[in-house]
Amino acid sequence: MQLSRRLSAIAQLVPEGRCIADVGCDHGYLPVFLVMEGKIPGAIAMDVRKGPLERARGHILQYGLEQYIETRLSDGLDALKEGEADVLVIAGMGGPLMEQILERGAGVRDSFSELILQPQSDIGHFRHYLGERGYRITSERAVLEDGKFYFLMKASKGSMQDWTEAEYAYGGLLLRERNPILREYLLKERGVKEKLVERLEKTGGSAAARRLKEIKEEMQTIEAALEYYEMQ
Repeated sequence: MQLSRRLSAIAQLVPEGRCIADVGCDHGYLPVFLVMEGKIPGAIAMDVRKGPLERARGHILQYGLEQYIETRLSDGLDALKEGEADVLVIAGMGGPLMEQILERGAGVRDSFSELILQPQSDIGHFRHYLGERGYRITSERAVLEDGKFYFLMKASKGSMQDWTEAEYAYGGLLLRERNPILREYLLKERGVKEKLVERLEKTGGSAAARRLKEIKEEMQTIEAALEYYEMQ
């Protein structure tokens, strides 16, 4: 089985020998791949929708892995108990939804040794959320696939108090390693915001002025992030 570039990056973050709980498993490709590769002994694949869960079951049966991968219909972590899995994987959802899932299942969340997460939106806010809940990001990946940027992170219990606002916004570990994919993303975002500034400056009005102020603050954070790439 060949995974997409995004799922391959997630698979690389999964530690060997640990049972995973994959929330929002969709087609179940990730747990199937990890068990087939012998990287993990088993998994619990969960989804809130019956259709994707049935497709996941089909793939699990196709590869004869039903003894190793259990499927559960679950809204977030609702169908999981503490200690049933070692590592939590949530990928491909909006950041606010992921925060809701983690907050609602806080007891189960805190029983995992590690969290592997790939929020699709509000990523800076999501990093702040992890820090506020007593987690630190221990590894990050950036992926460019089919013209889309994806940012992945692994977290465990700890502190992120030394992170700057630019690091929260764009990934402290990615910036410190001067990740080239993140740099490409930052340059693209700067270009988009420069065009927005031009448009808003011509628009006028109080609403445009407020948005213009927000955009310029965001551009300052981008510039602060790009400064990492100029360091020796």
